Amino acid sequence: MPLTLPLTATYLDLPERFYTRQPAPPVAAPRLIVFNHDLAARLGLDTAQMTDAEAAALFSGNALPDAATPFAQVYAGHQFGGFSAQLGDGRALHLGELKTSEGRVDIQLKGSGPTPYSRNGDGRAWLGPVLREYLMSCAMDALDVPTTRALAAVSTGETVRREHGPLPGAILTRVAASHIRVGTFQFFAARNDVEGLRALTDYAMARHFPKATTPLEFFEQVVARQADLVARWMGLGFIHGVLNTDNVQIAGETIDYGPCAFMDDYHPDRVFSSIDRQGRYAYSNQPSVTHWNLAQFGTALVLLEPDQDKAIDAYTEALNRFPALYQAAWSRVFAAKLGLAAGDETTALAQDLLTEMATAGLDFTNTFHALDRTADTLPDWHARWRAAKPDDALWRRTNPAVIPRTHKIEEVIETAVTGDFAPFHAMLAAVSAPFTESEAYMKPPQAHEKVHQTFCGT
Repeated sequence: MPLTLPLTATYLDLPERFYTRQPAPPVAAPRLIVFNHDLAARLGLDTAQMTDAEAAALFSGNALPDAATPFAQVYAGHQFGGFSAQLGDGRALHLGELKTSEGRVDIQLKGSGPTPYSRNGDGRAWLGPVLREYLMSCAMDALDVPTTRALAAVSTGETVRREHGPLPGAILTRVAASHIRVGTFQFFAARNDVEGLRALTDYAMARHFPKATTPLEFFEQVVARQADLVARWMGLGFIHGVLNTDNVQIAGETIDYGPCAFMDDYHPDRVFSSIDRQGRYAYSNQPSVTHWNLAQFGTALVLLEPDQDKAIDAYTEALNRFPALYQAAWSRVFAAKLGLAAGDETTALAQDLLTEMATAGLDFTNTFHALDRTADTLPDWHARWRAAKPDDALWRRTNPAVIPRTHKIEEVIETAVTGDFAPFHAMLAAVSAPFTESEAYMKPPQAHEKVHQTFCGT
């Protein structure tokens, strides 16, 4: 019995220049790799009678439910600081929105084929980025970090050609609070389309920030959510890798897992992305880049104000609260990781620990997971920490044992390309229970296993 998706599409109530409707291009031989039954249950979906074949047809786009209204969204964005006036869903289609107990969510096929926004690309995804995003988003969800979530992954039975040769194709089904980005607002602002900008703002406020009554209040709430989100990333040693404005979702979820990674040995300037040659999106730069991205968001919203000169002052004041909001969030995150109450002394203790970890080249996740064992590696710091009387139960439940380490992801992808998905499922089980110790996934990479670069998901 096929899964019923009771979809709507309120985004299509916006003017047609916001999107392009199109059917999902069929694929040759879809086959289900994985389906997230836990997420489906949380979304209120009954999947008990759904067969793998039915799931593969549905989540490849080959057999969409009658309620589906496929469309691709348009947006713009700053990419590595340079502005592109038109981007958009170049390899994704929205099937519609699902009303759940959590609120309305988007259901999107990623890697489904070309759209008018593909910019000469094929619109397809190969297996590697699909498995990477599935693992990453499931891990982040289990770690209680706001994120887009993976509902299903399907192989297409088709070949995708990239620079490094032919590769197996795949499609990810992604669930998000929405896919509205800072770049969505920039698209209309760049065209001085105030009517479109106002319609988008009204829609986003109603959907995500119903307590906001003005664009400025909306902006203030987005700023606060981004400060909290980035602080959570920092607390896990997570590097997004490509924090362009088109990859910043205004609802405050982590989105677009391209050249992302969790650090192994800690260094504040760690970069993984192969295209980030200047370190713009290094771990330590994520707060300042987010601040910059929010400035672009505010610049777009100012166009809605009748007195723009006066509005610039108000938006600047709101924007300039970001560093303090972020620092407060960072202090809360790291205080919990140390099992202590937030405060200046705790913040200093956390910063000193990071400094010593960088000097000694210690593993980020394993050091925090085993703070009680730092007496051997960091004796002076450990003595100060114990003198502060930490709550052992608190720091133990805030420091995961398992994260999706990049070298393990690469191993999973290599075997999956040969048709063996057992390592993928084993790793998925481990990262979905991140506070349960699993020796195979806790070991940092050996020198020959280290991955120094990650690549955009194409």
